[in-house]
Amino acid sequence: MNRNDLAFYFIMGTPNCIEEPLHVLEDALKAGITIFQLREKGEGALTGKTLEQFARQCQVLCKSYNVPFIVNDDVELALKLHADGVHVGQEDVSLTEIRETFKGRIVGVSVHTFEELDQAVRGGADYVGIGPIYETQSKSDAKAPAGLTFLQEARNLYRDFPLVAIGGITTKNAYETLLAGADGVAVISEICQSQDRQETVRACKIQMCL
Repeated sequence: MNRNDLAFYFIMGTPNCIEEPLHVLEDALKAGITIFQLREKGEGALTGKTLEQFARQCQVLCKSYNVPFIVNDDVELALKLHADGVHVGQEDVSLTEIRETFKGRIVGVSVHTFEELDQAVRGGADYVGIGPIYETQSKSDAKAPAGLTFLQEARNLYRDFPLVAIGGITTKNAYETLLAGADGVAVISEICQSQDRQETVRACKIQMCL
C-alpha cells in the first residue's frame, strides 16, 4: 500500500448524498481525493444486485482516476469485484482470516480504543481508521467523539503505523487533525452534503497543504 494514498480518504454511500451519487464521486475524484471507500449503509441503502451494479460503477470511476477502490465491511462483494481492498469494523469476521484472504491488497480496520488499535496492528492491518475524532452526523451508531488526544496518543504509541482520522472532519479542522498525527483524514458529509463538491475538496486540500 502506498501510504500517500491515505491523505484524502473519501467515504460515501448512496444514503449520504444530496445529489446523484456517481456525480458526487466523480466530482470528488476530479478534485483530487486519493482513495475511495464505498460504505453503503443506512436507510435506503442498496442491496443485492443493485448494490453490486452500483459498486462496479464506482470502481470503474476510481480506476479511470487511478484511485484505490475500497469496500466497507462486505468482504464477499470486495472479493467478487476484485476491489483494491476492504475496510472492516470490530464486529466483522476475524482480521486474521481477512488478511489471509486479501493477500497483496489493502486491509483497513476501524478502531476506537488502544486495545483495538493494538490488535489491528498485530493482526496485520495496513492502516486503521481512528475515531470518531469530532461529532459526526454520518453514522447513526457512532461512538462518542474521542477528540485529538486519542489520535495524538495513538501516534506516540505507533510512530510509523498509518493512521486515518475519521468523524466530523471538515475543511476547518482537517489541518489540525493532521498535525495531531494522522497520515490522512476521512471525509463523508463535508463532500456528500456540499453544493460545490469540487471546491470543497480543493479547499480541504489547500488547508492540508496537499
